[in-house]
Amino acid sequence: MEAAARGASSATGLVIGILPGRDRAEANPHVTVAIPTGLGEMRNPLVVGAADALIAIGGAYRTLSEVALARRTNVPVVGIGTWDLPDVLEGPGPAEAVELALALARTSGAED
Repeated sequence: MEAAARGASSATGLVIGILPGRDRAEANPHVTVAIPTGLGEMRNPLVVGAADALIAIGGAYRTLSEVALARRTNVPVVGIGTWDLPDVLEGPGPAEAVELALALARTSGAED
């Protein structure tokens, strides 16, 4: 997540971190607004619920749970080297994944 935050921050984006712990200091240095939840992995529905589109990176089980929640709630998912699942579109690289996720968010009406 730090790489994604660094990219958004370098493009002058607002970077919001929904943290699993209770300590704001656990946020990476590129996070603009840190929201500590104290919920651990139970924060995943908050992450997905706040998303217009999701970019899944890698294949950890936490990523799988976020992908499953997103697809169950009709949040579009773009993957980079992640689980090979129906309805998860593969982004060949970070820039392409962002462009695809933004386009999906616009067409799903979530960004309006």
